Parts: sequence; structure tokens; C-alpha cells
Amino acid sequence: MKAGSGIPLWIVALLAALCLAVLAWTTFGFVVPFKHETGQAVLDSYFAGYDESAVFHMQQLLDENETATRLLRAMYFGPELIFPALLTALLFLAFLKLGPVSSWFGQSVHLVIGKAVYLLPFIYGIADYGENISSLIAFGNGAYAGLATYLLPWMTRLKFASLAICFIVAARLAVMRWLSSRQD
Repeated sequence: MKAGSGIPLWIVALLAALCLAVLAWTTFGFVVPFKHETGQAVLDSYFAGYDESAVFHMQQLLDENETATRLLRAMYFGPELIFPALLTALLFLAFLKLGPVSSWFGQSVHLVIGKAVYLLPFIYGIADYGENISSLIAFGNGAYAGLATYLLPWMTRLKFASLAICFIVAARLAVMRWLSSRQD
């Protein structure tokens, strides 16, 4: 892959705009009304993570509040079906747009490590969808609710950790590319 990899900037910008639009839909259509209805934030928004006790508390809250349950389900079957895929595509295309792996770190990088960097957006996407599925199962009355209750905090941590790493790598790539263009 050569620098820029031929991806038009307008595609990356369009994906970024779509991500922002779906994020706004999620926030103002579901997260804010959920907080207004229950006085508690949706677990998906706990950047610092949470433990199983928070999941049990949310289960009790949803058992007592049908409106909150409908809001949460609508969020998972609405914007949360779209957002992880959009953000995964945006991050992956941004990595491709920022250039070849060999130029990312200013020195030669082992090919396997270089290719593994391209997997980071997909790890985020899988973790986000896993979190959504775990939430639906944990807050339902199914046979696997106990397992999902245990997995849910870990999926959220994996989602935010991989997203943070993606942003750090993308920022570093952008700075490295900017610095190399100034030297030319």
C-alpha cells in the first residue's frame, strides 16, 4: 500500500459525518431520554468501565421500568446496529489513508505487527457488537443472562480500550505524516 492508498478524502469525510449523525441519534434519541426516565446513564456510556454489580442494578431498574426497557431495546435495534460498523469502516479507512505500515513509526516494522495494526478497528467493531448482544441477553430473561452479565463489563472495557488505541495510533499516524510532509 502506498501513502494515501487512493481513498478519496470525501469518503472518509462522509463516513465521519455519518458517524456523527448516528452518534447524535443515539445520544439525543435514546441516551438522554433514558437518563431522564431513570436518572441513570446507559451502561454503554461508562467510559471507565463498570462491574457486575452495575449490571445487576441495571437489570433491577429495567425490571421496574418498562419505558426504560423499550428505550434500551430500541437503541440496540436502531442506531447501535449501524454505528459500530460505520466507526469500524471509518477507522480502517483512516488507517489506510494515513499510509503504509512501514512509514508509520519512522522505522521498519515487522510485517505481522504492521498488518495487526489494521485489525484494531475490527477488534473495536466486534467488541461493540459483542457488548450490544451481551446487553440484550443480560437484560432479558434467557438462559444465558448470567453469562452475559459476566461478559458485559469485559466487552465494554475491550470496546473502549480498542477504540482508545485506534485513536492514539491514528493521531500518531497523522502527526508522523504531517511531519514527514513538512520535511519534504
